[in-house]
Amino acid sequence: MSWNYTDSYEWMERVTSMEPLIITCCCNGGVQGKESHRGIPETPEEIADSVYEAYNEGASVVHVHGRDPNNLGDTTMDPEVMYRINALIRERCPDIIINNTTGGGPTSTMEDRLRSLDALPEMASLNMGPDMSRFVIKAREEALDHPRPSQEYDICIPFTYGFIEQLAAGMLEKGIIPEMEMYNSGQYWVAQKLISEGLIKTPYLFQFVMGYQTATYPTPENLIHMARELPAGAHFTVAGIGKYQWAMTTQSILLGGHVRVGLEDNIYLKRGQKLKNNAEAVAKIALISRELNREIATPEQARSMLGVSSIPSRY
Repeated sequence: MSWNYTDSYEWMERVTSMEPLIITCCCNGGVQGKESHRGIPETPEEIADSVYEAYNEGASVVHVHGRDPNNLGDTTMDPEVMYRINALIRERCPDIIINNTTGGGPTSTMEDRLRSLDALPEMASLNMGPDMSRFVIKAREEALDHPRPSQEYDICIPFTYGFIEQLAAGMLEKGIIPEMEMYNSGQYWVAQKLISEGLIKTPYLFQFVMGYQTATYPTPENLIHMARELPAGAHFTVAGIGKYQWAMTTQSILLGGHVRVGLEDNIYLKRGQKLKNNAEAVAKIALISRELNREIATPEQARSMLGVSSIPSRY
């Protein structure tokens, strides 16, 4: 059950009895691949294997990007590819909640993002505003499939009010739960518009992306501010990008929120030591949570909390 996370009295009452922690594993991404970390899965089979390992460590939700089978150095939102990935994940993980991206990657078109819903995930990310960033992707060495030189991007993905409404309407029609990606508190204007139009239903799920370029600075004060603006009937989860992952997700645990970890967001277990795989990231945050007196949610519990069907999707 959602509650007022920033109410001092309510927090003091719940501090030792908060609901179980939902762990989302962001197993790969739409930008970096094995050129950044050899543990990032790219093929559908690698993705399913990596998700299975994370699932066994306590992940109840998986956030998935597709990679182009003809060029693993690039992303794809082809619904046939995503559907195959989803099917392989479901074979290995009978009840995990499958969350597909609609953010995609720097080469995805807006049409690609709309079509991706045809893969029928149980949940999908839904950006609440434009995505502006500048970065360099490392070169893919000859030892990797589809080698290429380094690539530089300076982009802005135009998530407008109208396009976000299109995506939300498509999710509503297909019974897909939206995970609203919040990069700053000003995007609550967009979320409230979707709610007022009936395009988003309770329980609402917000994800605060902390430490991403042009997003809210990843500080304790800013996370509390983001949580303070949540509408009634909302849950929140926190993604800390890069070196901010462990600090911001731990604070979310303390506040009563949920967490996202994995190789899409961060490749380090601790300073100077890379994660072996996604499972190690899930195991670390699960240990932190248990040490702070919060148990880990099962997929069944996560489905109940987030309003996802108790009957897992079949592909």
